[in-house]
Order: sequence, then C-alpha cells, then structure tokens
Amino acid sequence: MERKIQSPSAHGSIWSTVVLFTATLAVVVTLGVTGYVFYLMAKLPRVDRLADYKPPIVSQVFGDDGTLVGEFYLERRIVVPVNKMPRKLIQAFVSAEDSNFYSHKGIDYLGIVRAAFKNIMSMSKKEGASTITQQVTKSMLLTPEKKFSRKIKEFILAKRMEERLTKDEILYLYLNQIYLGSGAYGVQAAAETYFGKNVEQLNLAEMSMLAGLPKAPNTYSPIKHLDKARERQAYVLERMTREGYITAAEAEHAKSTPIVLQPMKKVNNDQSAYFLEHLRIQLEQKYGEDQLYKGGLKIYTTMNAGMQRAAYDSLRKGLKEVDKRQGFRGPTKYLSESDVDTYCNKVEDSIDTVLLKTGETYQGVVVGFYPERGDVRIRVGERKGILSRKNMGWAGRLAMINRYGKPEKGIRGLTLGSVIEVSVVSPELNKEGAQFALDQTPEVQAALVSIDPRSGGVKAMVGGYDFKKSQFNRVMQAKRNAGSAFKPIIYAAALDKGLTPATVINDEPVEYPDGSGGVWKPQNYDHEFRGPVTMREALTYSINIVSIKIMEQIGAPYTAEYAKKLGFTSPIPANLALALGAASVSPFELTSAYTVFANNGILTPQYFITRVTDTDGTVLQETPPPVPVSVIPPETAYVITNLMQSVVASGTGFRASIGRPVAGKTGTTNGAKDAWFVGYIPQLVTGVWVGYDQERSLGSGGTGGQAAAPIWGDFMQKAIMSLPAEDFTAPENVSFVLINPRTGNLAKEGTEGAVMECFIKGTEPTSYD
Repeated sequence: MERKIQSPSAHGSIWSTVVLFTATLAVVVTLGVTGYVFYLMAKLPRVDRLADYKPPIVSQVFGDDGTLVGEFYLERRIVVPVNKMPRKLIQAFVSAEDSNFYSHKGIDYLGIVRAAFKNIMSMSKKEGASTITQQVTKSMLLTPEKKFSRKIKEFILAKRMEERLTKDEILYLYLNQIYLGSGAYGVQAAAETYFGKNVEQLNLAEMSMLAGLPKAPNTYSPIKHLDKARERQAYVLERMTREGYITAAEAEHAKSTPIVLQPMKKVNNDQSAYFLEHLRIQLEQKYGEDQLYKGGLKIYTTMNAGMQRAAYDSLRKGLKEVDKRQGFRGPTKYLSESDVDTYCNKVEDSIDTVLLKTGETYQGVVVGFYPERGDVRIRVGERKGILSRKNMGWAGRLAMINRYGKPEKGIRGLTLGSVIEVSVVSPELNKEGAQFALDQTPEVQAALVSIDPRSGGVKAMVGGYDFKKSQFNRVMQAKRNAGSAFKPIIYAAALDKGLTPATVINDEPVEYPDGSGGVWKPQNYDHEFRGPVTMREALTYSINIVSIKIMEQIGAPYTAEYAKKLGFTSPIPANLALALGAASVSPFELTSAYTVFANNGILTPQYFITRVTDTDGTVLQETPPPVPVSVIPPETAYVITNLMQSVVASGTGFRASIGRPVAGKTGTTNGAKDAWFVGYIPQLVTGVWVGYDQERSLGSGGTGGQAAAPIWGDFMQKAIMSLPAEDFTAPENVSFVLINPRTGNLAKEGTEGAVMECFIKGTEPTSYD
C-alpha cells in the first residue's frame, strides 16, 4: 500500500503557523492587558492629595465649664501624629500586618508567594498578603467592591503611594484610619476605648493587643473575647521578637502583664441627646453635614454637664415611678426553649462592657424559679443572676409557671422563656451571681428644661425618656395645655391692674354661657368651695374659681396680651378658659416666661451656643451676650414670686421643697392628661411636664404635685449643689404690712392669725377690721 510521506517543509509550515498564532495571540493579549491597565490608570484617583489628607475628625461639644458633653461623628477618630506614637506601637502593627513594610515598595511579592503557598497547602484562605500601603489604598482611595479590576488598581496605587509619600506619612494615614473595634477608628480612639489611656501611655502588652485587632476587631476584642485577644497578642509578640523589635524576655513579660480594661469615661451622648439634637439642627443648617461630622468643630455651649446628667437621671427615675403606679404590663415576649440561646446571644452582642452596669436596664430571660424563696433565675446574654421577690414587689403577686409559653388567659405570671426588663442591682462575678430588679420602660413621657434667668443660657434639656426610640423633643415641640401652671401669669397681670395678695375673692359656684346655648360650670379640682379667700390662698391651693373671677375682672384680652410680653409665641386664647390654662404652649415657652419672675421682671433671650471654632481654633461663630429687656415691673415680679413661695411652702407644690427659698406652681389639666411643675431659685428656673404623647389620663397620682414636682425636686437637689443659697430680694417699691388673712384688712400687733403680707407700695390696705 502506498503511503504518503509529508515533507519536512510541510512540518515546518504547521509549526510556523502555530508559532505565529501564539505570538499574535500573546501580542493581542499583552496589548489588551496593557490597554486595560492604562485605561484603569487614567481613571485612578490622584495619590498626591493624600499628602494633605485630613482624616474625618470628631466634632466636640463642650459645656459651660469646658467639660466635653457630646460628639458628632460618622467615625469616632482622634488624630495623632506619628511622632506622638510610641515606636514599639508602630513596630507591633508592622510586625502583625506587614513585616516587610520598610523594605518593599508598596507590594510584597515574597509575601504574596508565601501566602499563596500556605493557602494551597491548607486548601483554604488562611493568610492574606496585603501590605499596609495596600490597606491604606483600599480604605481611602477605592470602593469596597470585590473585583479583579480593583486588585489591579490597588497594586498601581500602592506603587504610586510609595513613590510620593514617606513611610511615616503612610503610617500616619494607616494608624489614624484603621478600624479597631467597639466604634474606635485609629489607635488613639482605641487606646481610650479599651484602656482609658492616651496612645503614648500604653505599655507593650496593650500595644501588642491593639496591633492584633485589625485582622478581626470583633473576634479579638478584649472586651468581648479576652482569651482570643490574648492568643492574638501572643502572635504579635512572637512576630515582634522574630523581627528583632523586642527580646524574648520583653515578650514574656508583656504576655504576663495583666490587661486592665478600663475604658476612658466616654461622653454620654444618651443623656445629652435632645440637647445635642437641638444643636445639630442649627449647626448642620449653618455649616453643612461634612463640616459638622468630619471637620473637627469645637462647639461651646451653655449646657452644664452636672445639671444635664441630673436632668436625665431625675426624669427617667420619675417616669419609672409614675409608670409603675399604673402596674406591671407583663413580659414583652415569650420564647420557646429552643429560641433562648439565639435571643441571649443577640443580647450579649449588644453589651459593650465586661460586667453589666449597675443601674442599667437589660433584656432578661426567665430560665428558672426558686418557689420556696419566691425568686426568679434570670439570664442576660451570657450572664446569670437572681431576681428576688423583694426586687419585683411593685408588680404585685406574680405566678411562677414552670413551663415555656404564654400563661393561661387571666393569669398574671412569669413562665420559662419570658422576656422581661431587669435593672442591675449588683453585677455578676464570672458571669454568675448578678442581682436584678424588675423594670419596665415607661409609656408615659416627660420634658425638663432648666434656664439661667440672668444670662439666658439653657443649662439642661431632656425632651423625653429615650431619644433612640423617640426623637420628638417635647421641650421645644410639644404644645400642651398649661393648666394651673399658667395662673401666675394671670395673677401677675392682676397685680399690675391694682389687685393684691390680700384681695379677697369669693370661691363659690359660678356659671357662664358656653357660646353654644349651653352653660359652662367650672369646678375646683377637689370639687369644693371655700368661700371668701385671699389671692395668696387661692394661688397656694390652685383654686380655679378665683382665677376665673380674676380674669373676668381684669379682662381676657388684657391677660392674653400680658402673656405675650413674657415671651409666648404660641396663640394665647383671649377667653375665660385661659384662667384654667387652656393655652397650648411648649414647656420651653412656659419655663421661659417664669424666668421673667425670677429675674426681677427682665426677659433675657435664651440661647444654647456661645462659640464655634474650626479644627485650627479659628472662631466661626460667637454669640454676644443677649440684650435683656424689662417687660414687667420688678415689684410685680417679686410679689408673684413671693406668692409662689407659698405654693411650695404649704400648697400643692410641697414636694418641690429643697431646703432653700423656692417659688413655683403646679399644673394639672382636665382628666389629669398633663402634669406640670415650673419653679425656680434666683439663679435657675426649671420646668417639668409629664404626660402621654397620645393624650390620656395619667391615672392615680397624675397631678402636677405628684407626677411633675418630684422630678423637679430630685433634679434641683442635685443642680443646686454647685450654686450658693440665695433668697429673693425685695425691690424698694415693695412693702410688708400685717394683715388679717380672713378679711384682707390691716391687723394690729397681737391679732390672732395675723400675717405679714407683701404689697406693691401704694396698694396696701388702708383700714383695720
């Protein structure tokens, strides 16, 4: 059979074709890749701007004494220069994250090969090879997308960065930018968060623990997982030893050094939240979001840190007392046995302290009962403790049902898996033995504002129980009927019309046409009538009928105009119902009006911000002292103050007594839907409102004297600690004479029941009984 034999030239032709095709393909691919790289390079951000880069910095808010009272930020970062960082801290991060940092030019090729080999051997991604330079590139110049193109961009930018920036400049960016867990960005914020120190005060044990965090900040958090943090710390110390930065002896000493977790006392944004939000609205409008949240502004305010803390604590304590009088509403939910661990793990993740905080409220799960003692075993996250019968006594008798699921209808009790709120009486030890008290988030709300009447500075403001759940600032935004707390405005208007504290008015049943063909028959709160009473007695015991008669005598339109002089901007109705406080006003307006009485008839405009500077200290805004305006005579202000002292000394406001001269007035609206107390000492005026957002009765103990005055008194007891005791000083145009309080006439020395009364000169009684 004849076989064809290919000639050598045919073999050569095929081989030449293959070579030509391969070479062409290689050229095309090379050109394509080169073109793609050049395309990416053209679209890359400029590295030069990093030389002048300023990381986002926290804007800080300061109180009237320079105390830090709040912060505005997207990332909590406090920038420190590299020369302030301990060298060993830098070496710890370099050892842990990029041991060849000082020798490579942005890309660690040996590191890439080493990491690839280890990952192949382990059949998983156990080790990365990103350099510190690449990490800076990723976080500051690129988007977080996971694409091959981003890796190419990262390589190019890392090389460029090394050409344009020094190693220290790259470290400055890295160590101030990196996230280190628990809300801390950068090494300074982390040093404060975990150890309560500035970065230059850290010891080697602490430095190496921080350096272990970038890999997995939550997993290696010393707050949540100290054992894992210790393991990672040992790895960092081993790397530092291998790199020659420390000796083996130093490493061993650091490993044995106790780690004391002592977070620097953070500014409590919760307690100042409503005040800060009021500032934020103004500042954001004026300076924009970027400058407020990233620009490192310094905002100086009128807030007094101690008073703000007292306001927050007193309001929450008082609301819990009001709410508990309404009874226990039961568990918030019921878990099955299989759901308990999952729920508790979520609770544990939300706890950012080593131990539960005394006085704080947490979500607890019922996991057992001790029927013989009447105690309940509670689990909060991973921690367990006891809720004793005594510490849940306010809820009344609760059945203990030893099964999971809801109780049967009509039975008040706790089952296994019941989720309840508990406050910490004493924290746990090794996650056991905590003591809890039954708690309950109030449904009722409140507002408290405190103002310096002389300067106009707002010292404290709390607009509700919990800002996180409701940002509605009831101090500024709620418009509620003032009730009897409006009466001092009516009485002041009456004094300026010639009436006096000794004017006698008959407390008796009255009726008026209601404008729709019916009859309005106003009542006193206790539905009793006292007959002839002086104006002092009428205000002291908040007698409605007398207020109505005063309003009738001086005229509703005159009273409404008088109120506007005191600073009210809300509509004030010019009718007789105003005598009972039928004017919807904000707590801020009403408290502001009372500053006129405390400040001798002078209205000083209120303000919150004194000065704003930028990060370099340049003053951007400065508030000049407000111009005070005399709106009512000083003698009128003094006499109405003197009348309101009786309200606290012996009337409806007795729960507001604080052991020094106080003037104030309670207020309760129809159906006990609103409870008020506004009162003052010469240096401070404070207003408190209590009520439901959706109007309904406060129920038993829902009067101004019972619901609002105790909050006011609790707050003022703390607030006055920084203020010297002062009495209200009578102006020259005020006189004191002896009168018979039953008739309002002059009385002779020795007359039984005679009292000294104050008058505006020229209005004293002229006849004796």
